[in-house]
Amino acid sequence: MLYHPDKHRDPELKTQAEQLFNLVHQAYEVLSDPQTRAIYDIYGKRGLEMEGWEVVERRRTPAEIREEFERLQREREERRLQQRTNPKGTISVGIDATDLFDRYDEEYEDVPGSSFPQIEINKMHISQSIEAPLTATDTAILSGSLSTQNGNGGGSINFALRRVTSAKGWGELEFGAGDLQGPLFGLKIFRNLTPRCFITTNCALQFSSRGIRPGLTTVLARNLDKNTMGYLQWRWGIQSAMNTSIVRDTKTSHFTVALQLGIPHSFVMVSYQHKFQDEDQTRVKGSLKAGFFGTIVEYGAERKISRHSILGAAVSVGVPQGVSLKIKLNRASQTYFFPVHLTDQLLPSAVFYATVGPLIVYFAMHRLIIKPYLRAQKEKELEKQRESSASDVLQKKQEAEAAVRLMQESVRRIIEAEEARMGLIVVNAWYGKFVNDNSRKNEKVKVIDVTVPLQCLVKDSKLILTEASKVGLPGFYDPCVGEEKSLKVLYQFRGVLHQVMSADSEALRIPKQSHRIDADG
Repeated sequence: MLYHPDKHRDPELKTQAEQLFNLVHQAYEVLSDPQTRAIYDIYGKRGLEMEGWEVVERRRTPAEIREEFERLQREREERRLQQRTNPKGTISVGIDATDLFDRYDEEYEDVPGSSFPQIEINKMHISQSIEAPLTATDTAILSGSLSTQNGNGGGSINFALRRVTSAKGWGELEFGAGDLQGPLFGLKIFRNLTPRCFITTNCALQFSSRGIRPGLTTVLARNLDKNTMGYLQWRWGIQSAMNTSIVRDTKTSHFTVALQLGIPHSFVMVSYQHKFQDEDQTRVKGSLKAGFFGTIVEYGAERKISRHSILGAAVSVGVPQGVSLKIKLNRASQTYFFPVHLTDQLLPSAVFYATVGPLIVYFAMHRLIIKPYLRAQKEKELEKQRESSASDVLQKKQEAEAAVRLMQESVRRIIEAEEARMGLIVVNAWYGKFVNDNSRKNEKVKVIDVTVPLQCLVKDSKLILTEASKVGLPGFYDPCVGEEKSLKVLYQFRGVLHQVMSADSEALRIPKQSHRIDADG
């Protein structure tokens, strides 16, 4: 009724009302048709734009329309199967830096350049795998690896074919070969026994110059509660062992305890990881592992440094292993690992520098390189987003301004009615990005005045906004594309001033006693 052209005599207002009325009419056409309304209710505008609805029978129920939409989505996903390879890779570079702490000065004092510590790469490992979906249930996996240590090394290549047999399980056949080992044949089976229990079995035959070496690994796992898993593992053949472990994973922590009895290694291990609830997903961890090989204490931390990258570092102190620093970078599906062996002895200086050194380097890099880079990337993305949506924002702005002009008469009547009953009067309202004490120096306020649109939504001295972005409300538009927005309202109720600020997608209900401005303050 507000946008109906016949309600406005002014030619300019009449033209603006016609444009907005056409938008309302388009919405009416979608919502008045049971089929298109069901599509929109379930999938929004994205569903209306999906190709293929023209061949769907009418008079379908919402459940049938949902099934049809999912069928169209599956067809589209199948067309994309050949484009997905899901590459995964690992690069590990072992560094021997023991000369920093365990120098043999007497032997090398006459050697040119012996005054500088000798740091060298003593081992490397590279592995890569790709997946090639053949059908909706079959996937081919190709993987390979190369390793070298102290000048000696080798490599292998593996091919696996995985088939999902049902919702409860899958099977995988594997074939491999390498220059150090002979052919490998393997079979892996996964099966859900119950909703809370599953089993994995891996059988392998490794051919070598010494003959055939069979191997069998079976893992039985069970959900002990909502956040806890129990595992039993039996490994026979190559490095036979029995292992039991309990893993508890919650929103704020990860705890593991494990016991293994085997040849050549038996050990007990306890580890704990604390997850901080911050934007950088910071995690601090520590573990203790003791067995026939000695005792190792390890502690470290990891943190998200960009959208797809996580950087971590850990210090390992053990007897007789010595002290090592392990640096790991996860970039999407690629892992880069750098274990640095510092000393074979338990030297306090090595432990100190392994702990403090990475922290100093990280904070310096984060402040001088990472943070400015991420800020520049964010500004670049925002600018790109603004450019791509500039014409749409301009159109929405014109529509919002036209809507505000058309609301003036209705708002005048609403204010008169509210004043008569000492009700709700919106004094001022702003929507957009506000600057606070934590904002950067050059940041500017980007807000629009939405006093009239909010007053127009007042009914019986109440204003109720649902839990959704307010950019779609009549008379609103986005003044800062891609940035966080808020709504600030100064209103009067029963002659007393109130004020509230809410996030963009936060529900809002006024008046409220908690919004009242203290007259003494």
